[in-house]
Amino acid sequence: MRRIFRTKDEETSYWLSYSDMMAGLLLCFVIIISITVLRSKVMYDQKQEELAGKEQELIIQSEELENERLTIEEQGAKLNAQELKLSEQERKLLAQQRKLQEQSELLKELEQLMGEQQAKLDNIIGIRSELIEALKKEFEHSSLSIAVDENTGAISMDSNILFEYNKSTLKTGGKDFLGEFMPRYLKILLSPKYKKYISEIVIEGHTDTDGDYLSNLNLSQQRAYSVADYCVRGNSDFLTDREKEELEKVLSTVGKSFSEPILKPDGSVDADASRRVEIMFRLRDEEMIREMMEILNETSNR
Repeated sequence: MRRIFRTKDEETSYWLSYSDMMAGLLLCFVIIISITVLRSKVMYDQKQEELAGKEQELIIQSEELENERLTIEEQGAKLNAQELKLSEQERKLLAQQRKLQEQSELLKELEQLMGEQQAKLDNIIGIRSELIEALKKEFEHSSLSIAVDENTGAISMDSNILFEYNKSTLKTGGKDFLGEFMPRYLKILLSPKYKKYISEIVIEGHTDTDGDYLSNLNLSQQRAYSVADYCVRGNSDFLTDREKEELEKVLSTVGKSFSEPILKPDGSVDADASRRVEIMFRLRDEEMIREMMEILNETSNR
């Protein structure tokens, strides 16, 4: 009996120990699971934080990329503007090169023109010098006491020889003077050598400064006209008909009043010398010389 009861007690004790062990094991599982869940939660939170950090980094990187994109676009716009500017500068450079080429060609043309005009000028200066020398030689030992202007070739005739004071009618002595002077003067100017160069023979009347300008202007014009009229008049015999015809083609008169008086060394007006009639010639190419001087001035300005 003792053995039977002891066996039952031992079995009961055995099952109680097994249940305790299972309870303990279950508790361990619960603890392990709890720890695992807690650890998973911690790891999840860490991952979430890491993801949040990554997202923030991505946002920052995205902003940086956007800034870089905007910078690149801005630089691209600047580059395009610079390219447009370079294109404009190239266009201007080409235009300047064309302009320089045109100016170079124009300069060559002007140099050629200047050379031609210089040759004409030299020829004209030579013709004028020859005419002046011929006139000086013609009247050098003349009893007419005529002085030829060294620069212009103009010849001044004393009004006291030609006219009475304040008159415009030629005196007999004036007619005699013109009868001797004009044939010798025209013999040179209307000679075959020089006639083609003469564009005009001008008779100018001048007065002193007494009286008003208009009355002196009228007197100077009438005196110049009287000289011209006497030279080409039909009944004058000191010029041939051919000489008169040639003279009429180039003769003109002008009154200067007292606009060009002759002054004494002290600066006062020399009334006797101012009352005069001047005869002068103009060459055909004098207008060309003025045009040439304008061209030369224009060239100099350029």
